[in-house]
Amino acid sequence: MTPRLLILSGPSGGGKTTIARLLERARDDVGFSVSATTRAPRANEREGVDYYFFGRETFERRRAEGAFLEWAEYAGQLYGTLEGEVERLFAMGSHVLLDIEVQGAEQVRRARADAIAVFVIPPSADALLERLTGRRTETPDQVARRVQQADRELAEADTYDWIVVNDRLDRAVRAVAGILDGEPGAAPTPDREAARITDMRLALEVWLRQHRND
Repeated sequence: MTPRLLILSGPSGGGKTTIARLLERARDDVGFSVSATTRAPRANEREGVDYYFFGRETFERRRAEGAFLEWAEYAGQLYGTLEGEVERLFAMGSHVLLDIEVQGAEQVRRARADAIAVFVIPPSADALLERLTGRRTETPDQVARRVQQADRELAEADTYDWIVVNDRLDRAVRAVAGILDGEPGAAPTPDREAARITDMRLALEVWLRQHRND
């Protein structure tokens, strides 16, 4: 088996992180690449399990040293994939899953021609909006920024190799597993999901217009 590097991206709430973690737990030949970030850990997060938590100075120094396969700034914080983390998993004979934003995915694909890119989406525009706006802990401006970010991400979906529609979590996990195994029969290419993605973007744009008028 040749280990594969698989990128999972998609709008917030699409389920890509859950898919990656379930696949990691279900298979001995899959490893989840833990990202580094400058944001503070949340109450339930553990160092080296959820993230590597760096101070900004440390992150920027490691970036200058070329330690990151990709990095991006999101909501004022830095996030990145350590090349050493990817190589550690490859050395164990594992496929490597990256849960990263579209900006970072583009960097990885430029650096690694063998990377496989999968874009994860909910089944409908209504489901996407519910996941983006359903949190009760954010201000209206924070929610609007999440919706704008999702729209920007959806605009890049057609650059990915495969689309996985997360209508049922077990089915989505099987679809990603099939892609890893070179049998992507359950996953459509972006052109087959173009209409669904267009509908989602239109729904987000309508929501944003209404939000601006509130």
